[in-house]
Amino acid sequence: MQKYFNTTGVCKPEMHYIVNPLRGLKKKIYQLIENKQYFIIHASRQTGKTTLLHHLAKMINEEGQYIAVVFSVEKAGYESISVKDANHTYINSLYKKALLQLEKEYLPPSLENIIKYEDAFYNYLNEWASKQKKEIVLLIDEIDALHDDVLISVLRQLRDGFQDRPKSFPSSIALIGLRDIREYREKARSKDGSLGAGSPFNIKAESFRLENFSKDNVFELLEQHTTETQQVFPEDVKEKIYNYTSGQPWLVNALAREIVYSIYDNDFSRKITVKDVVKAKKNIIQRRDTHLDSLLDKLQNPRVKPIVQAIISGDDIFYDSYNDDLLYTIDLGIVKDTEKGIEFANKIYKEIIPRTLNLQFQMAIKSKIEKDWYKTENGKLDMDALLKGFQKFYRRHSESWIDLYSYKEAGQQLLLMAYLQRIINSGGTIDREMAIGSGRTDIEISYNNEIFILELKINRYNYVKEDGFEQLSRYLDKAGQKHGYLVLFEPKETKNKTWEERIKWDKIKYEYKNVEKIITIVEM
Repeated sequence: MQKYFNTTGVCKPEMHYIVNPLRGLKKKIYQLIENKQYFIIHASRQTGKTTLLHHLAKMINEEGQYIAVVFSVEKAGYESISVKDANHTYINSLYKKALLQLEKEYLPPSLENIIKYEDAFYNYLNEWASKQKKEIVLLIDEIDALHDDVLISVLRQLRDGFQDRPKSFPSSIALIGLRDIREYREKARSKDGSLGAGSPFNIKAESFRLENFSKDNVFELLEQHTTETQQVFPEDVKEKIYNYTSGQPWLVNALAREIVYSIYDNDFSRKITVKDVVKAKKNIIQRRDTHLDSLLDKLQNPRVKPIVQAIISGDDIFYDSYNDDLLYTIDLGIVKDTEKGIEFANKIYKEIIPRTLNLQFQMAIKSKIEKDWYKTENGKLDMDALLKGFQKFYRRHSESWIDLYSYKEAGQQLLLMAYLQRIINSGGTIDREMAIGSGRTDIEISYNNEIFILELKINRYNYVKEDGFEQLSRYLDKAGQKHGYLVLFEPKETKNKTWEERIKWDKIKYEYKNVEKIITIVEM
Protein backbone atom coordinates (compact mmCIF):
# COMPACT_ATOMS: atom_id res chain seq x y z
CA MET A 1 0.00 0.00 0.00
CA GLN A 2 1.26 3.48 -0.91
CA LYS A 3 1.69 5.59 2.23
CA TYR A 4 0.33 9.13 2.26
CA PHE A 5 0.16 12.35 4.30
CA ASN A 6 -2.75 11.96 6.69
CA THR A 7 -5.12 14.82 7.62
CA THR A 8 -7.98 12.78 9.10
CA GLY A 9 -8.01 10.69 12.24
CA VAL A 10 -5.30 8.62 13.88
CA CYS A 11 -2.00 8.22 12.01
CA LYS A 12 -1.05 4.57 11.41
CA PRO A 13 2.56 3.70 10.54
CA GLU A 14 1.51 1.07 8.02
CA MET A 15 -0.63 3.61 6.11
CA HIS A 16 0.74 7.08 6.76
CA TYR A 17 3.93 9.07 6.94
CA ILE A 18 4.45 9.61 10.65
CA VAL A 19 7.03 11.02 13.06
CA ASN A 20 7.42 9.68 16.58
CA PRO A 21 4.05 10.54 18.21
CA LEU A 22 5.66 10.86 21.67
CA ARG A 23 8.12 13.49 20.41
CA GLY A 24 10.52 13.26 23.34
CA LEU A 25 7.86 12.57 25.99
CA LYS A 26 8.40 8.81 26.37
CA LYS A 27 10.81 9.00 29.31
CA LYS A 28 8.59 11.45 31.20
CA ILE A 29 5.38 9.46 30.59
CA TYR A 30 6.97 6.13 31.51
CA GLN A 31 8.31 7.61 34.74
CA LEU A 32 4.79 8.75 35.67
CA ILE A 33 3.38 5.30 34.86
CA GLU A 34 6.07 3.55 36.90
CA ASN A 35 5.26 5.87 39.83
CA LYS A 36 1.54 5.04 39.49
CA GLN A 37 0.59 8.69 38.86
CA TYR A 38 -2.34 10.55 37.37
CA PHE A 39 -1.34 13.13 34.76
CA ILE A 40 -2.66 15.48 32.08
CA ILE A 41 -1.69 15.68 28.41
CA HIS A 42 -3.17 18.65 26.54
CA ALA A 43 -2.73 20.17 23.10
CA SER A 44 -4.75 21.95 20.43
CA ARG A 45 -6.87 20.05 17.92
CA GLN A 46 -5.16 17.89 15.31
CA THR A 47 -1.77 18.10 16.97
CA GLY A 48 -1.48 14.32 17.34
CA LYS A 49 -2.91 13.64 20.82
CA THR A 50 -5.01 10.64 19.82
CA THR A 51 -2.21 9.24 17.65
CA LEU A 52 0.10 9.55 20.68
CA LEU A 53 -2.38 7.70 22.90
CA HIS A 54 -2.86 4.76 20.53
CA HIS A 55 0.88 4.52 19.93
CA LEU A 56 1.52 4.61 23.69
CA ALA A 57 -1.14 2.00 24.51
CA LYS A 58 0.11 -0.35 21.77
CA MET A 59 3.70 0.03 22.98
CA ILE A 60 2.77 -0.63 26.63
CA ASN A 61 0.71 -3.70 25.76
CA GLU A 62 3.46 -5.14 23.57
CA GLU A 63 6.00 -4.71 26.37
CA GLY A 64 3.71 -6.72 28.62
CA GLN A 65 4.24 -5.18 32.06
CA TYR A 66 0.93 -3.30 32.14
CA ILE A 67 -2.53 -3.44 30.60
CA ALA A 68 -3.21 -0.23 28.64
CA VAL A 69 -6.44 1.00 27.05
CA VAL A 70 -7.20 4.29 25.34
CA PHE A 71 -10.85 5.33 24.98
CA SER A 72 -12.84 8.52 24.49
CA VAL A 73 -15.61 10.05 26.63
CA GLU A 74 -16.65 12.43 23.86
CA LYS A 75 -20.04 10.73 23.36
CA ALA A 76 -21.03 12.00 26.81
CA GLY A 77 -20.05 15.54 25.85
CA TYR A 78 -23.45 17.19 25.58
CA GLU A 79 -25.07 19.35 28.23
CA SER A 80 -28.36 17.49 28.67
CA ILE A 81 -26.86 14.09 29.53
CA SER A 82 -27.36 12.86 33.10
CA VAL A 83 -24.52 11.62 35.30
CA LYS A 84 -26.01 8.10 35.26
CA ASP A 85 -26.25 8.03 31.46
CA ALA A 86 -22.74 9.47 31.18
CA ASN A 87 -21.34 6.68 33.36
CA HIS A 88 -23.00 4.12 31.14
CA THR A 89 -21.53 5.85 28.07
CA TYR A 90 -17.97 5.73 29.50
CA ILE A 91 -18.30 2.06 30.36
CA ASN A 92 -19.62 1.17 26.89
CA SER A 93 -16.84 3.11 25.20
CA LEU A 94 -14.14 1.58 27.42
CA TYR A 95 -15.37 -1.99 26.87
CA LYS A 96 -15.68 -1.65 23.09
CA LYS A 97 -12.19 -0.15 22.77
CA ALA A 98 -10.73 -2.80 25.09
CA LEU A 99 -12.09 -5.52 22.76
CA LEU A 100 -9.91 -4.03 20.00
CA GLN A 101 -6.82 -3.37 22.09
CA LEU A 102 -6.52 -6.23 24.62
CA GLU A 103 -6.20 -9.98 24.75
CA LYS A 104 -9.32 -11.76 26.05
CA GLU A 105 -7.84 -12.50 29.49
CA TYR A 106 -7.32 -8.79 30.19
CA LEU A 107 -10.75 -7.51 29.16
CA PRO A 108 -12.86 -5.47 31.58
CA PRO A 109 -16.15 -6.93 32.89
CA SER A 110 -18.88 -7.62 30.31
CA LEU A 111 -21.71 -5.12 29.93
CA GLU A 112 -24.54 -7.54 30.71
CA ASN A 113 -25.02 -6.63 34.38
CA ILE A 114 -24.19 -2.92 34.21
CA ILE A 115 -26.77 -0.74 35.98
CA LYS A 116 -26.93 3.02 35.56
CA TYR A 117 -26.13 4.79 38.83
CA GLU A 118 -24.03 7.67 40.15
CA ASP A 119 -20.76 5.77 40.83
CA ALA A 120 -21.05 3.06 38.18
CA PHE A 121 -17.81 4.07 36.45
CA TYR A 122 -15.81 3.88 39.70
CA ASN A 123 -17.23 0.46 40.53
CA TYR A 124 -16.61 -0.85 37.01
CA LEU A 125 -12.94 0.17 37.14
CA ASN A 126 -12.69 -1.23 40.67
CA GLU A 127 -14.07 -4.61 39.61
CA TRP A 128 -11.82 -4.77 36.54
CA ALA A 129 -8.60 -3.87 38.38
CA SER A 130 -9.35 -6.23 41.29
CA LYS A 131 -9.40 -9.24 38.96
CA GLN A 132 -6.19 -8.48 37.08
CA LYS A 133 -2.66 -9.61 37.90
CA LYS A 134 -1.21 -6.74 35.87
CA GLU A 135 -1.64 -3.07 36.70
CA ILE A 136 -3.91 -1.03 34.42
CA VAL A 137 -2.93 2.17 32.59
CA LEU A 138 -6.06 4.07 31.53
CA LEU A 139 -5.81 6.77 28.85
CA ILE A 140 -9.00 8.88 28.78
CA ASP A 141 -9.33 11.01 25.63
CA GLU A 142 -11.55 14.10 25.08
CA ILE A 143 -12.04 14.62 28.83
CA ASP A 144 -12.74 18.32 28.40
CA ALA A 145 -15.70 17.56 26.14
CA LEU A 146 -17.68 16.89 29.35
CA HIS A 147 -19.87 19.51 31.01
CA ASP A 148 -20.65 20.65 34.53
CA ASP A 149 -21.93 17.88 36.86
CA VAL A 150 -20.86 15.14 34.45
CA LEU A 151 -17.26 16.38 34.45
CA ILE A 152 -17.29 16.83 38.23
CA SER A 153 -18.70 13.33 38.70
CA VAL A 154 -16.07 11.54 36.62
CA LEU A 155 -13.25 13.46 38.31
CA ARG A 156 -14.65 12.59 41.73
CA GLN A 157 -14.89 8.92 40.81
CA LEU A 158 -11.26 8.95 39.68
CA ARG A 159 -10.33 10.71 42.92
CA ASP A 160 -12.16 8.08 44.97
CA GLY A 161 -10.23 5.32 43.22
CA PHE A 162 -6.86 7.02 43.63
CA GLN A 163 -6.33 5.58 47.12
CA ASP A 164 -7.28 2.07 45.92
CA ARG A 165 -4.65 1.81 43.20
CA PRO A 166 -3.03 -0.35 41.97
CA LYS A 167 -4.80 -3.49 43.27
CA SER A 168 -8.36 -2.22 43.07
CA PHE A 169 -8.15 0.65 40.58
CA PRO A 170 -6.08 1.59 37.52
CA SER A 171 -2.56 2.34 38.75
CA SER A 172 -2.03 5.23 36.35
CA ILE A 173 -4.56 7.43 34.58
CA ALA A 174 -3.96 10.08 31.93
CA LEU A 175 -6.60 12.70 31.11
CA ILE A 176 -6.21 14.04 27.59
CA GLY A 177 -7.88 17.10 26.07
CA LEU A 178 -7.47 20.53 24.54
CA ARG A 179 -6.87 22.37 27.77
CA ASP A 180 -4.82 22.23 30.91
CA ILE A 181 -6.11 21.26 34.34
CA ARG A 182 -6.95 24.83 35.33
CA GLU A 183 -9.85 24.68 32.85
CA TYR A 184 -11.35 21.69 34.67
CA ARG A 185 -11.06 23.73 37.84
CA GLU A 186 -12.98 26.59 36.22
CA LYS A 187 -15.70 24.19 35.06
CA ALA A 188 -15.95 22.73 38.54
CA ARG A 189 -16.34 26.16 40.09
CA SER A 190 -19.26 27.00 37.85
CA LYS A 191 -21.69 24.92 39.91
CA ASP A 192 -19.68 23.62 42.84
CA GLY A 193 -17.29 25.82 44.78
CA SER A 194 -14.84 23.00 45.43
CA LEU A 195 -14.22 19.38 44.59
CA GLY A 196 -12.58 18.84 47.95
CA ALA A 197 -8.98 18.57 49.07
CA GLY A 198 -8.58 15.13 47.50
CA SER A 199 -9.71 16.15 44.04
CA PRO A 200 -7.81 15.10 40.90
CA PHE A 201 -6.55 18.68 40.73
CA ASN A 202 -4.37 17.80 43.71
CA ILE A 203 -3.57 14.17 42.97
CA LYS A 204 -2.40 14.74 39.41
CA ALA A 205 1.40 14.57 39.33
CA GLU A 206 2.06 16.61 36.21
CA SER A 207 0.44 18.41 33.31
CA PHE A 208 2.25 18.86 30.04
CA ARG A 209 1.56 20.07 26.55
CA LEU A 210 2.14 18.13 23.33
CA GLU A 211 4.13 20.56 21.22
CA ASN A 212 4.08 21.11 17.46
CA PHE A 213 6.57 19.40 15.18
CA SER A 214 10.10 20.72 15.39
CA LYS A 215 11.82 21.67 12.14
CA ASP A 216 13.65 18.32 12.26
CA ASN A 217 10.28 16.54 12.65
CA VAL A 218 8.89 18.36 9.59
CA PHE A 219 11.93 17.51 7.49
CA GLU A 220 11.81 13.88 8.65
CA LEU A 221 8.14 13.57 7.68
CA LEU A 222 8.73 14.99 4.21
CA GLU A 223 11.81 12.82 3.68
CA GLN A 224 9.71 9.71 4.35
CA HIS A 225 7.80 10.56 1.16
CA THR A 226 11.08 10.80 -0.74
CA THR A 227 12.18 7.40 0.58
CA GLU A 228 8.84 5.89 -0.42
CA THR A 229 8.45 7.48 -3.89
CA GLN A 230 11.82 9.06 -4.82
CA GLN A 231 10.01 12.41 -5.19
CA VAL A 232 12.16 15.02 -3.46
CA PHE A 233 11.04 17.91 -1.28
CA PRO A 234 14.01 20.29 -1.88
CA GLU A 235 15.51 22.13 1.10
CA ASP A 236 13.89 25.46 0.22
CA VAL A 237 10.49 23.73 -0.07
CA LYS A 238 10.88 22.07 3.33
CA GLU A 239 11.93 25.40 4.83
CA LYS A 240 8.87 27.10 3.29
CA ILE A 241 6.48 24.47 4.68
CA TYR A 242 7.95 24.88 8.16
CA ASN A 243 7.92 28.68 7.79
CA TYR A 244 4.21 28.71 6.92
CA THR A 245 3.12 26.20 9.58
CA SER A 246 5.55 26.61 12.50
CA GLY A 247 5.30 22.83 12.69
CA GLN A 248 1.55 22.57 13.33
CA PRO A 249 1.08 18.87 12.47
CA TRP A 250 -2.20 19.10 10.56
CA LEU A 251 -1.00 22.07 8.50
CA VAL A 252 2.29 20.33 7.64
CA ASN A 253 0.44 17.23 6.42
CA ALA A 254 -2.21 19.32 4.66
CA LEU A 255 0.32 21.35 2.64
CA ALA A 256 2.31 18.26 1.67
CA ARG A 257 -0.84 16.33 0.76
CA GLU A 258 -2.20 19.26 -1.28
CA ILE A 259 1.01 19.38 -3.32
CA VAL A 260 1.42 15.63 -3.87
CA TYR A 261 -2.20 14.59 -4.20
CA SER A 262 -4.14 17.62 -5.50
CA ILE A 263 -1.65 19.75 -7.42
CA TYR A 264 0.43 16.87 -8.89
CA ASP A 265 -2.21 14.11 -8.80
CA ASN A 266 0.32 11.62 -7.31
CA ASP A 267 2.69 12.10 -10.24
CA PHE A 268 5.90 11.43 -8.32
CA SER A 269 8.11 12.28 -11.29
CA ARG A 270 7.35 16.00 -11.00
CA LYS A 271 9.70 18.38 -9.21
CA ILE A 272 8.23 20.15 -6.17
CA THR A 273 8.94 23.91 -5.94
CA VAL A 274 8.36 26.75 -3.49
CA LYS A 275 5.60 28.03 -5.82
CA ASP A 276 3.76 24.77 -5.18
CA VAL A 277 3.84 25.45 -1.43
CA VAL A 278 2.42 28.94 -1.97
CA LYS A 279 -0.33 27.53 -4.19
CA ALA A 280 -1.11 24.76 -1.67
CA LYS A 281 -1.40 27.31 1.14
CA LYS A 282 -3.76 29.42 -0.97
CA ASN A 283 -5.89 26.37 -1.79
CA ILE A 284 -6.41 25.19 1.79
CA ILE A 285 -7.17 28.74 2.95
CA GLN A 286 -9.75 29.25 0.20
CA ARG A 287 -11.36 25.87 0.91
CA ARG A 288 -11.34 26.47 4.67
CA ASP A 289 -10.79 22.79 5.38
CA THR A 290 -12.25 21.32 8.57
CA HIS A 291 -9.23 22.18 10.71
CA LEU A 292 -9.39 25.86 9.70
CA ASP A 293 -13.16 26.02 10.14
CA SER A 294 -12.78 24.60 13.65
CA LEU A 295 -10.16 27.25 14.39
CA LEU A 296 -12.32 30.08 13.07
CA ASP A 297 -15.33 28.95 15.13
CA LYS A 298 -13.33 29.85 18.23
CA LEU A 299 -12.94 33.51 17.22
CA GLN A 300 -16.29 34.55 18.72
CA ASN A 301 -15.51 32.91 22.06
CA PRO A 302 -15.62 35.75 24.64
CA ARG A 303 -12.34 34.54 26.13
CA VAL A 304 -10.56 34.37 22.77
CA LYS A 305 -11.95 37.54 21.22
CA PRO A 306 -10.05 40.16 23.30
CA ILE A 307 -6.75 38.34 22.73
CA VAL A 308 -7.27 38.22 18.96
CA GLN A 309 -8.39 41.87 18.87
CA ALA A 310 -5.31 42.96 20.79
CA ILE A 311 -3.01 41.11 18.39
CA ILE A 312 -4.57 42.77 15.34
CA SER A 313 -4.55 46.25 16.88
CA GLY A 314 -1.22 45.86 18.69
CA ASP A 315 -2.83 47.00 21.94
CA ASP A 316 -1.87 46.00 25.45
CA ILE A 317 -4.40 44.17 27.63
CA PHE A 318 -4.75 44.71 31.36
CA TYR A 319 -7.56 42.99 33.25
CA ASP A 320 -7.92 40.37 35.95
CA SER A 321 -8.68 37.34 33.80
CA TYR A 322 -6.09 38.16 31.12
CA ASN A 323 -3.61 35.45 32.12
CA ASP A 324 -6.22 32.66 32.20
CA ASP A 325 -7.77 33.80 28.91
CA LEU A 326 -4.36 34.05 27.27
CA LEU A 327 -3.32 30.58 28.44
CA TYR A 328 -6.70 29.26 27.28
CA THR A 329 -6.15 30.78 23.81
CA ILE A 330 -2.61 29.35 23.69
CA ASP A 331 -4.00 25.92 24.65
CA LEU A 332 -6.44 26.14 21.75
CA GLY A 333 -3.42 26.61 19.47
CA ILE A 334 -4.59 29.98 18.11
CA VAL A 335 -1.72 32.08 19.47
CA LYS A 336 1.80 31.60 20.80
CA ASP A 337 4.14 33.49 23.11
CA THR A 338 7.28 34.64 21.29
CA GLU A 339 10.12 37.11 21.79
CA LYS A 340 8.07 39.60 19.75
CA GLY A 341 5.07 39.15 22.04
CA ILE A 342 1.79 37.25 21.78
CA GLU A 343 1.07 36.59 18.11
CA PHE A 344 -0.87 34.17 15.93
CA ALA A 345 0.52 30.64 16.09
CA ASN A 346 1.73 30.46 12.48
CA LYS A 347 1.69 32.36 9.20
CA ILE A 348 -1.35 30.53 7.83
CA TYR A 349 -3.41 31.49 10.89
CA LYS A 350 -1.98 35.00 10.63
CA GLU A 351 -3.42 35.23 7.13
CA ILE A 352 -6.74 33.45 7.47
CA ILE A 353 -7.89 34.97 10.78
CA PRO A 354 -7.90 38.64 9.64
CA ARG A 355 -9.25 37.63 6.23
CA THR A 356 -12.13 35.77 7.85
CA LEU A 357 -12.86 38.55 10.33
CA ASN A 358 -13.03 41.17 7.59
CA LEU A 359 -14.88 39.00 5.06
CA GLN A 360 -18.15 40.90 5.53
CA PHE A 361 -16.24 44.12 4.87
CA GLN A 362 -14.70 42.63 1.72
CA MET A 363 -18.08 41.61 0.35
CA ALA A 364 -19.58 45.02 1.08
CA ILE A 365 -16.58 46.83 -0.41
CA LYS A 366 -16.78 44.88 -3.66
CA SER A 367 -19.41 47.13 -5.21
CA LYS A 368 -17.67 50.29 -3.98
CA ILE A 369 -14.38 49.84 -5.87
CA GLU A 370 -14.14 50.73 -9.53
CA LYS A 371 -12.18 48.23 -11.57
CA ASP A 372 -8.48 48.92 -12.12
CA TRP A 373 -8.51 52.61 -11.03
CA TYR A 374 -5.70 51.78 -8.61
CA LYS A 375 -3.32 50.61 -11.38
CA THR A 376 -0.91 52.64 -13.47
CA GLU A 377 -0.83 52.35 -17.27
CA ASN A 378 1.92 49.71 -17.10
CA GLY A 379 -0.07 47.56 -14.63
CA LYS A 380 1.79 48.62 -11.49
CA LEU A 381 -0.01 49.31 -8.21
CA ASP A 382 -0.57 53.03 -7.50
CA MET A 383 -0.39 52.89 -3.70
CA ASP A 384 -0.82 56.65 -3.30
CA ALA A 385 -4.07 56.57 -5.27
CA LEU A 386 -5.17 53.45 -3.42
CA LEU A 387 -4.71 54.97 0.05
CA LYS A 388 -6.23 58.30 -0.94
CA GLY A 389 -9.19 56.35 -2.22
CA PHE A 390 -9.37 54.55 1.13
CA GLN A 391 -9.36 57.88 3.00
CA LYS A 392 -12.44 58.91 1.03
CA PHE A 393 -14.05 55.50 1.55
CA TYR A 394 -13.23 55.55 5.28
CA ARG A 395 -14.77 58.99 5.74
CA ARG A 396 -18.01 57.88 4.11
CA HIS A 397 -18.47 54.42 5.63
CA SER A 398 -16.30 53.75 8.69
CA GLU A 399 -18.60 55.03 11.43
CA SER A 400 -21.65 53.03 10.38
CA TRP A 401 -19.77 49.90 9.30
CA ILE A 402 -17.47 49.46 12.29
CA ASP A 403 -20.35 49.92 14.74
CA LEU A 404 -22.07 46.89 13.19
CA TYR A 405 -18.96 44.73 13.49
CA SER A 406 -18.30 42.26 16.32
CA TYR A 407 -14.56 43.00 16.41
CA LYS A 408 -15.01 46.74 16.95
CA GLU A 409 -11.73 47.25 18.85
CA ALA A 410 -9.75 46.15 15.79
CA GLY A 411 -12.32 47.41 13.28
CA GLN A 412 -10.22 50.22 11.80
CA GLN A 413 -7.30 47.96 10.97
CA LEU A 414 -9.59 45.20 9.69
CA LEU A 415 -11.46 47.63 7.44
CA LEU A 416 -8.23 48.74 5.74
CA MET A 417 -7.08 45.12 5.45
CA ALA A 418 -10.40 44.22 3.82
CA TYR A 419 -10.04 47.10 1.39
CA LEU A 420 -6.51 46.05 0.49
CA GLN A 421 -7.43 42.36 0.28
CA ARG A 422 -10.25 43.03 -2.14
CA ILE A 423 -7.77 44.73 -4.49
CA ILE A 424 -4.67 42.63 -3.92
CA ASN A 425 -6.67 39.43 -4.53
CA SER A 426 -6.40 40.27 -8.21
CA GLY A 427 -2.69 39.52 -8.38
CA GLY A 428 -0.63 40.11 -5.24
CA THR A 429 -0.03 38.95 -1.70
CA ILE A 430 -0.36 40.50 1.76
CA ASP A 431 1.85 39.59 4.69
CA ARG A 432 0.93 40.85 8.17
CA GLU A 433 3.01 41.31 11.33
CA MET A 434 0.90 41.62 14.50
CA ALA A 435 1.46 41.09 18.22
CA ILE A 436 -0.11 42.16 21.52
CA GLY A 437 1.56 45.28 22.89
CA SER A 438 3.46 46.10 19.69
CA GLY A 439 1.39 49.26 19.23
CA ARG A 440 1.04 48.68 15.51
CA THR A 441 0.09 46.40 12.63
CA ASP A 442 2.69 45.99 9.87
CA ILE A 443 1.61 45.06 6.36
CA GLU A 444 3.84 44.06 3.45
CA ILE A 445 2.18 44.00 0.02
CA SER A 446 3.80 42.30 -2.97
CA TYR A 447 2.25 43.24 -6.30
CA ASN A 448 3.66 42.90 -9.81
CA ASN A 449 7.27 42.56 -8.54
CA GLU A 450 7.00 45.59 -6.26
CA ILE A 451 6.89 45.71 -2.45
CA PHE A 452 4.91 48.23 -0.40
CA ILE A 453 5.29 48.55 3.37
CA LEU A 454 2.46 49.97 5.53
CA GLU A 455 2.38 50.50 9.26
CA LEU A 456 -1.02 50.98 10.93
CA LYS A 457 -1.33 52.73 14.29
CA ILE A 458 -4.02 54.32 16.44
CA ASN A 459 -3.05 57.97 17.05
CA ARG A 460 -3.81 58.00 20.79
CA TYR A 461 -0.77 59.82 22.14
CA ASN A 462 1.56 62.68 21.18
CA TYR A 463 4.47 60.31 20.66
CA VAL A 464 2.66 57.85 18.35
CA LYS A 465 3.83 59.52 15.16
CA GLU A 466 7.48 59.68 16.24
CA ASP A 467 7.39 56.04 17.35
CA GLY A 468 5.83 55.20 14.00
CA PHE A 469 8.70 56.79 12.08
CA GLU A 470 11.22 54.69 14.00
CA GLN A 471 9.25 51.44 13.80
CA LEU A 472 8.40 51.82 10.12
CA SER A 473 12.02 52.69 9.26
CA ARG A 474 13.18 49.58 11.07
CA TYR A 475 10.71 47.47 9.07
CA LEU A 476 11.76 49.17 5.80
CA ASP A 477 15.40 48.46 6.62
CA LYS A 478 14.60 44.80 7.25
CA ALA A 479 12.68 44.57 3.94
CA GLY A 480 15.37 46.44 1.97
CA GLN A 481 12.97 49.29 1.11
CA LYS A 482 13.39 53.07 1.20
CA HIS A 483 9.76 54.21 1.11
CA GLY A 484 6.86 53.28 3.37
CA TYR A 485 3.42 54.43 4.54
CA LEU A 486 2.50 55.33 8.12
CA VAL A 487 -1.29 55.04 8.41
CA LEU A 488 -2.69 56.79 11.51
CA PHE A 489 -6.28 56.32 12.65
CA GLU A 490 -7.91 58.68 15.10
CA PRO A 491 -9.23 56.78 18.12
CA LYS A 492 -12.91 55.91 17.75
CA GLU A 493 -13.65 57.81 20.93
CA THR A 494 -12.40 61.08 19.42
CA LYS A 495 -15.42 63.34 18.94
CA ASN A 496 -14.00 66.85 18.77
CA LYS A 497 -12.27 66.69 15.36
CA THR A 498 -13.97 67.28 12.04
CA TRP A 499 -13.21 65.08 9.05
CA GLU A 500 -11.41 68.04 7.48
CA GLU A 501 -9.06 68.03 10.48
CA ARG A 502 -8.61 64.27 10.48
CA ILE A 503 -7.95 63.58 6.78
CA LYS A 504 -4.29 64.47 6.14
CA TRP A 505 -1.55 63.47 3.71
CA ASP A 506 2.12 64.33 4.10
CA LYS A 507 5.51 63.06 2.99
CA ILE A 508 8.74 63.43 4.98
CA LYS A 509 12.37 62.32 4.95
CA TYR A 510 13.51 60.37 8.01
CA GLU A 511 17.06 59.29 8.73
CA TYR A 512 17.49 55.79 10.14
CA LYS A 513 20.96 54.32 10.74
CA ASN A 514 22.42 57.06 8.54
CA VAL A 515 20.13 56.07 5.66
CA GLU A 516 17.37 58.39 4.46
CA LYS A 517 13.87 56.90 4.34
CA ILE A 518 10.82 58.41 2.68
CA ILE A 519 7.68 58.14 4.80
CA THR A 520 4.21 59.02 3.54
CA ILE A 521 1.92 59.88 6.46
CA VAL A 522 -1.71 58.97 5.86
CA GLU A 523 -4.08 60.23 8.58
CA MET A 524 -7.82 59.76 8.96
